[in-house]
Amino acid sequence: MQRRTKIIATLGPATDTPETLEKMILAGMDVARINFSHGKAEDHTRTMRLIREASAKTGREVTVLGDLGGPKIRIECFSEDRIDLKEGDHFSLDYEYDPDAGTNTIVGITYAQLSQDLSPGDVLLLDDGQITLEVTEVAHPRVVSRVLVGGVLSSKKGINRLGGGLSARALSDKDREDIKLAVDIDVDFLAVSFPRDASDVNEAKSLYQQAGGQGRIVAKIERAEAIENIESIVDAADVVMVARGDLGVEVGYAELPGLQKRIIRMTRQKNRVCITATQMMESMINSPIPTRAEVSDVANAVMDGSDSVMLSGETAIGKYPVKAIAAMAKICEAAEKHHLAHTRSRHRIDSMFKHTDEAIAMAAMYTANHLDVKAIIALTESGKTALWMSRIRSDIPIYAFTRHQRTRRRVNLYRGVFPVSFDITQTRTDKVWKQVSERLLEQGLVSQGDLIIFTEGEAIGVSGGTNSMKLLRVGD
Repeated sequence: MQRRTKIIATLGPATDTPETLEKMILAGMDVARINFSHGKAEDHTRTMRLIREASAKTGREVTVLGDLGGPKIRIECFSEDRIDLKEGDHFSLDYEYDPDAGTNTIVGITYAQLSQDLSPGDVLLLDDGQITLEVTEVAHPRVVSRVLVGGVLSSKKGINRLGGGLSARALSDKDREDIKLAVDIDVDFLAVSFPRDASDVNEAKSLYQQAGGQGRIVAKIERAEAIENIESIVDAADVVMVARGDLGVEVGYAELPGLQKRIIRMTRQKNRVCITATQMMESMINSPIPTRAEVSDVANAVMDGSDSVMLSGETAIGKYPVKAIAAMAKICEAAEKHHLAHTRSRHRIDSMFKHTDEAIAMAAMYTANHLDVKAIIALTESGKTALWMSRIRSDIPIYAFTRHQRTRRRVNLYRGVFPVSFDITQTRTDKVWKQVSERLLEQGLVSQGDLIIFTEGEAIGVSGGTNSMKLLRVGD
């Protein structure tokens, strides 16, 4: 059984050699994430080169996700390494305070508008919610607070407002430069951090396309406001990431499981792609095996219908990046085995379709789930037919045969879709099925006599032209 859920691994200091990247790909990394929050342009250019070389060497397509940093709402630095805040202490945040001279009573901040966004009684969460402050006074540019939950606080930790409401725009000046960098190094997907609504996603998309970007846009759901605007954000994006770190801080961790399920369900209903991310196997930063709770978390994300699950610090800075990927792959396979068995999906069964290729895709999956079909073959230019097919839950693999490498890298993120290089323009029309079936047999993906669904378009090489479905047996 092939693993259907795809694995995204974040690159960083722990992965910075060709040998490690090759091992990560062979262990199951489908998508490499380049985090623009860290490193310089030349570092990211080098990383992209190493990824493409490792991909070619291993013979596996690797998709690249470039992730914009977004607005940095953080405290500045303490004069000592860290401080210890006690419950009841008074602690101030001040944009104009010396950024390197923080003390037990005051620290600088990176966000000039913080005092304008707050009122007495608001609750601030520092360091992913480890420290809780209640605002007692606002005197621009200073915010005075009382410590509700104390602890050790070090420099450069993030600031969130409980319930959201900070007015920082999704795109910083650095993000605008990084969008150009993403185009230069040719990422396959570009992730927008902290969008509040569809306008933030559309702004990033517009800037990216104006710069010549041809990848797809990922909206990271990290703000409470994004939940309020979730439907329009899903409509605006190509992919949605449930980024559970900041989101959990702003909405409360108890709300996360329900929100995760809701967002994944909505993305699939709207023919979008969904990634589940953040702290999935965080103990593996220092441990060679995951905790039982982490195993359950990954498995539940798979069972919820995630297209992809993501590793962050586990691979970027962890001691065991290859083992983390291998462990996640094993969990995904087990979850899929227990969860899926020829599901008779009712996805969009009552919908009217707008496009012929969409209708063919839905017909193919309905047929596949009600017959003993072993594989689905989609001859595709853009990958759209394969995407529509993958929205329906099934344990039947979908092979996207395409001549375009960009399309192969794109569909590599979709659940249950596997890219195959095939140039239909160089193949006689009456020989297409013969060559496709031979390719499947050579790779051990099917056996003689297997029933296969085959979709294609009469107009060869035309995007969106899929208009026929055939049921064929391998060997006929």
